[in-house]
Amino acid sequence: MTGQVRTVDGRVAGRRGQETRQKLLDCLREMLSTSPYRDVKVIDVARMAGTSPATFYQYFPDVEGAVLEIAEEMAEDSGGLKELVEGKSWAGKTGAATSEELVDGFLAFWRKNDAILRVVTLGAAEGDKRFFKIRMKVLNSVVAPLTEAVRSNQGKTDKTIDPAAVAGSLVSLLASAAEHQKAFTSWGVKVKDLKPNLALQVYLGVAGKKPPK
Repeated sequence: MTGQVRTVDGRVAGRRGQETRQKLLDCLREMLSTSPYRDVKVIDVARMAGTSPATFYQYFPDVEGAVLEIAEEMAEDSGGLKELVEGKSWAGKTGAATSEELVDGFLAFWRKNDAILRVVTLGAAEGDKRFFKIRMKVLNSVVAPLTEAVRSNQGKTDKTIDPAAVAGSLVSLLASAAEHQKAFTSWGVKVKDLKPNLALQVYLGVAGKKPPK
C-alpha cells in the first residue's frame, strides 16, 4: 500500500492500521463473491477479519463506503485495458490478433473483478452517480482508444461512420457478454467458442471487413 491512509476522523493510519484496513477490504471483497451486496453486514466483515465493528468504523463510514473503495481501486486497474488497444495495428492478421487480445483481456478483467463489478453495475442501474462514474471509467478505458482505432481504419474513408458510436457499441457488447459469460452455456454456446466470435465482431467493427484467413 502506498501513500497516506486516513481514518474516518482524519488521522493518518500507521502501518498496523493500514494492514487492518486492507484486511477488512480483502474480507469484504471475498464476502461479495459469495453473498448479495445488501446482505453483507459490518459485523460479519469485522468478524471475518478478526477485529471489531468499532475498528471497521474507524476506516469506513459503512459497508457501502468500503465497497466504493474497492470499486475505485478496480477502476484504477482498468487503465491496463487501454494498453490492449492504444497504438495497436488493426491491419491483416496482426489486427485479428489485436482483436483477440482485447477480447481475452477484457473478459479476464471482468472475471477477476466479477463480484465488485456486479455491485457497480447494480448501483449504476439504480441511478447512483458514484457507481455510474466508476462503471464509465472502466468502459471508457477501452472506448476512447477504440474510437481512435475506428476513426483511423474507417472514419477517414467512410463519412457515414461515427467512430465513437461504433466503439461504444462494441464495448457495450463486450461488457454484456462478460456479464453473462455463465449464461452462454444455457444458450448452447461453448465457452471456447465465445472469444473467437466476439473477436470477429470487434474486428468487423474496427476494420469494416472480415479478418484474413
